[in-house]
Amino acid sequence: MSILKNQLIGLKADSFRHPLDLEATKALKQIPGLDMMVRNLLGPLAEQVFYVENIASSVLVGQNQLPELHNLLLEACKMLDIEPPQLYIRQHPAPNAYTFAMRGKQPFIVVHTSLIDMLTPQEIQAVIAHELGHLKCDHSVYLTPVNLLILAATAVPTVGAFLAQAIQAQLLEWVRCAEFTCDRAALLATGDPKVVMSVLMKLAGGSPKIAPQLNLDAFIAQARDYDDISKTEIGETFKAARTAQLTHPVPVLRAREIDRWSSSKEYQKLLQNHTKVDYNNEVAPKGGWRNW
Repeated sequence: MSILKNQLIGLKADSFRHPLDLEATKALKQIPGLDMMVRNLLGPLAEQVFYVENIASSVLVGQNQLPELHNLLLEACKMLDIEPPQLYIRQHPAPNAYTFAMRGKQPFIVVHTSLIDMLTPQEIQAVIAHELGHLKCDHSVYLTPVNLLILAATAVPTVGAFLAQAIQAQLLEWVRCAEFTCDRAALLATGDPKVVMSVLMKLAGGSPKIAPQLNLDAFIAQARDYDDISKTEIGETFKAARTAQLTHPVPVLRAREIDRWSSSKEYQKLLQNHTKVDYNNEVAPKGGWRNW
């Protein structure tokens, strides 16, 4: 009897949310009207402009358009117990992926072609699942305004300085913490921490030409070395200064976090509580995991 599919059942966002994400979200909620302030600054017109711009300049993935990518999306959604958003592929030289969830519109994920070019199918699914994590955890309340501000600053450089001031340190701190949570979503969808860490390695120093030559074990060792810097006061101060203005934690730190969580009792307990295995469409007891 062959295993057709394993999936996570009844998965709740708080069951895998990173503690730093919880703390940062709580802090943001103390700022009254933050979401409304940013949205009123940009207005619904700005949201519409970016939505239309995406449709005009990207390719919508579906059953009849890049079906392999569409299947990766549907499988990741099933694993994370979330309704599928739209998925767009966009021609762009900077490896990146991002999520938009706007009022009254279906949420969508955008993945740049340059990122796809250097990833395996499993790694692409990890990227998609990471973005699904933002939707699963309802990060759009703060994430979409941040993305709108960043894109607006890029599209209209004259207001870039003004908009940059609107992204306060506290908001950036929240965004970085949210990334840790979504890396966990990528792990839950793929079932393999090395897949997630390989994506991070390629984001740090990959290209279509050299990506197959990269050594994941060496990168994991590098991540652990970076973690050791925190053992000194000077090292911790330098790390904090290095990341203060970033929208994402540095890749080696994200890899270290996944390395830790994947071997934790918390992660194993989550799998035991939420995993279902289907044997020819029959439900078996909890505790299994998917086969690749």
